[in-house]
Amino acid sequence: MLESLQHEIWNFLYKYFWEPMFTRSGYNPVNTLVYALLLGFGAIYTYRYILKPLRIKIDRTLFMAVTLMVVFGSTVRALVDGGILPQNPLILTPGIFFTTFFVMLPAIVLDAKLKTYPKLTFGWGALLALGANYLLVTHAKSWEPYELTLIHTFVSWIPALLIYRYRPFDRLYLYAVLAHLYDMGSTVVAIHFYGYREVHWLENILVQHFGAYFYYPWITFILVVVYYGLQKLVPDEEERRLWYLMVYVLGLGPAIRDPAQLVLQIGG
Repeated sequence: MLESLQHEIWNFLYKYFWEPMFTRSGYNPVNTLVYALLLGFGAIYTYRYILKPLRIKIDRTLFMAVTLMVVFGSTVRALVDGGILPQNPLILTPGIFFTTFFVMLPAIVLDAKLKTYPKLTFGWGALLALGANYLLVTHAKSWEPYELTLIHTFVSWIPALLIYRYRPFDRLYLYAVLAHLYDMGSTVVAIHFYGYREVHWLENILVQHFGAYFYYPWITFILVVVYYGLQKLVPDEEERRLWYLMVYVLGLGPAIRDPAQLVLQIGG
């Protein structure tokens, strides 16, 4: 009885969590829910037990520090998919999120304790990001995907920046919006021009029915709902900015990873 239960549990974990990491079969409703919960609890824990005691404000400086972390982690993830780095749970999704966090955490803590923040954090993050991108550049096969991604990104940024100018909203959320528009550009290019498959289960269904460019109205709608939802549900401004940061990371991560994968000419 016990062996049978253990077998069923292992099959469940293998099917929904372990196998998708190595086969690039993507997200499913089960692991999507679990990863979302882990992200939420992780964000709350980080804010209450790390950032707040260290007196690190959630502002543009922290966004810049996190950007370096995301560039490092997302580029490493692409290098794994490209066969440049070996497959390892610690540098596959979702392991790369934990690895990046714990690699950067000592620098942030030391920075705060020595009252040098953000110098050490920026320096360490820049070193990691440059190292990962050195491997990317030296193994790149074509830069056309990046060109197409940047064209799509800059065109989509124009209406977003115009809306922000004439109907201002929180500047930190603007960074999140721009990151997701970058993500949309890279995703549309990957699917529409290079035959990639959307790995998120719900978006994959929508793309199959409406095409890759449906991403723009769909994600825009979600970004608007999330913004006004956070305004209503999270009254504390600092905590609300933490959620803006999480939205930013969720957009920037794949935005960096997808074109890097395309540059390495990985099949979809």
